[in-house]
Amino acid sequence: MTVRRVVPNVRSEAMRENREFYGLLGFEEAMNQGWIMTLASTTDPTAQISVMTHDETAPVVPDVSVEVDDVDAAYAAMCDSGAEIVHSLRDEEWGVRRFFVRDPNGRVINVLSHRR
Repeated sequence: MTVRRVVPNVRSEAMRENREFYGLLGFEEAMNQGWIMTLASTTDPTAQISVMTHDETAPVVPDVSVEVDDVDAAYAAMCDSGAEIVHSLRDEEWGVRRFFVRDPNGRVINVLSHRR
């Protein structure tokens, strides 16, 4: 399995203020769904941060998102290991297939792949 990118998720109601703040560090808006906005580096588009007011289709806001090349294999590995699945594997309408799993520190990890 290959990790494509890791994105921290920041919970905040201050979307505009975050866009302006991270813009000063060289980030620009790459995606905005209203409840989640992803900002990407202008020089390295895989360097990203997401700001979320809530998660539209999941029970919690994840702490980190990890994009992998094979989310089904990642899900099977986590299930086989006995890890706590917080949000089961599913296709989301905005083009990702994802699930949430709790890491050993109690953090919720959003594991995803973009659907083709």
